[in-house]
Amino acid sequence: MSLLTVNVGSSSVRLGSYDEHDRLVAEQHLEGQEEADAAALLQQFAQHPKVQPIEAVCHRVVHGGERFTAACRIDAQVEQALVQLSELAPLHNPPALAWIRAARELLPQAPQVAVFDTAFFAALPPVARAYALPAPLVQRYRLRRYGFHGLAHRYLWQRWEHMRPPGAGGRVITLQLGSGCSAAAIRDGSPLDTSMGLSPLEGLVMATRSGDVDPGLLLYLQRQQGWDAAELEQCLSQRSGLLGVSGESADARVLLASASAAAALALELFCYRVRKYIGAYLAVLGGADAILFGGGIGEHLPVLRARILQGLEWAGVVLDAARNEAAGGDDEMRIAAAHSRVDVRVVPVDESAILVSEARAVLK
Repeated sequence: MSLLTVNVGSSSVRLGSYDEHDRLVAEQHLEGQEEADAAALLQQFAQHPKVQPIEAVCHRVVHGGERFTAACRIDAQVEQALVQLSELAPLHNPPALAWIRAARELLPQAPQVAVFDTAFFAALPPVARAYALPAPLVQRYRLRRYGFHGLAHRYLWQRWEHMRPPGAGGRVITLQLGSGCSAAAIRDGSPLDTSMGLSPLEGLVMATRSGDVDPGLLLYLQRQQGWDAAELEQCLSQRSGLLGVSGESADARVLLASASAAAALALELFCYRVRKYIGAYLAVLGGADAILFGGGIGEHLPVLRARILQGLEWAGVVLDAARNEAAGGDDEMRIAAAHSRVDVRVVPVDESAILVSEARAVLK
């Protein structure tokens, strides 16, 4: 059965066509596309000469809530549940729904499968998923830390299982650093903690998302600015992060080339927050056997990898500067020094491989 994969991010869409042997035969990366373009773009991709007749479609869906802890076929009930979950992932679930509807219109006979970013973290330990809020509120609104980028973190863990040297342990800190950013602490394949929470806003500094802020600061802004929830959400999701601090760009590459003090601060804050989470996860795991970098920033910006790991020699993390500078292509590469007690690697993340594998399991 030939498969179409649709991977909708906060700022891009990746389409992939796979044959019955799970070989990628065509792909397209679309940046900054509007929801209204989904039907036309999908039809255009389906007409690509290398794309085989599409027999099934698999979608990455960011937020599955408590209901969706595994991949499933998409039907009317599933689609309605995803609409309800859009409040928790406003940058992600609505575009995914637009592509689901476009695929149904173009390919009415093809089954569709949803694979959820939150599913990998569904079994987080209670202490890692709980918020210290009144129990009645928690129970009524299903308030918990869900975690995101599950496909990426799962892929990074699977690659460590494949590549780790004989005798190397299973305590891994995975870093998915792109437009959205998250970290995870994983022991033997089981996530013990992750930086994102109820929504993809919590945790690290991101391209346009704030990451961690004092809840009191949010209340203060609401009072001072007279903002409603939508205005506050728009500020936190679309005008903060690297863009907000620098006042210049959400793109780390642009900020690295900038001479402004604000751009320098934005990058310093970005790296500091990642390093801070690494320290926390070293405590959660009792040390680490490996730190794995994925995502556009994690895979392609060696200067930021070096800044993130700066000063972690006390924890056994030592970079090989030349190898770090050379890493950034399509190949996995160890960038730790030979004497580093913690392995450090750059791993190009292939979320579509997880999508294909999950779709096959659902459709068999």
